[in-house]
Amino acid sequence: MTQEEILGRLSDGNQRFINDELKGELSDSARRGDLTGGQQPYAIVLSCADSRVVPELAFDTGLGEIFVIRVAGNVANSSSIASIEYAVAHLGTSVIVVLGHQNCGAVTAAVSGGDNGYNLNHLLSHIAPAIAASDEGAEVNDVVKKNAELTGKELTTRSTIISEAVESGKVKIVPAYYNLDSGKVEFL
Repeated sequence: MTQEEILGRLSDGNQRFINDELKGELSDSARRGDLTGGQQPYAIVLSCADSRVVPELAFDTGLGEIFVIRVAGNVANSSSIASIEYAVAHLGTSVIVVLGHQNCGAVTAAVSGGDNGYNLNHLLSHIAPAIAASDEGAEVNDVVKKNAELTGKELTTRSTIISEAVESGKVKIVPAYYNLDSGKVEFL
């Protein structure tokens, strides 16, 4: 599939999700058996760990179709970048979706500031550039969208594997925003 066909497939799956018409295909024992020899996901989704955001459902995909990395705030930390590098370099996946979402708790915590302890403060520091790049007093959801955009760019600045794949046209990075209330994914 081309990158545009992949994005179309994701959009079509999202529309089925919105309409409560999930196909739920490729999730049975036959599919599990088909995948024992390897995987060839057509898209990578860097998503927030929020329990209300489930990319496999939001895009109506089955086993082996999308390679999902979940971390609070959908941040590009060393582990999430390494996971994406693996899918790009070893699985040949050609589309990366950075999926932020409405009312993200991690972004809300980053905007609110304060001391959240060593580990959470470290994670939230990855969201600071989106806060700085947003208008003063910006709504949290605007910062979420900016964070998805900047995280997509950060993937290329922090990874030679990803940047070379993007520069050669083998990979396309697309920031996106998931609406909790409707289930709609907006590609930004």
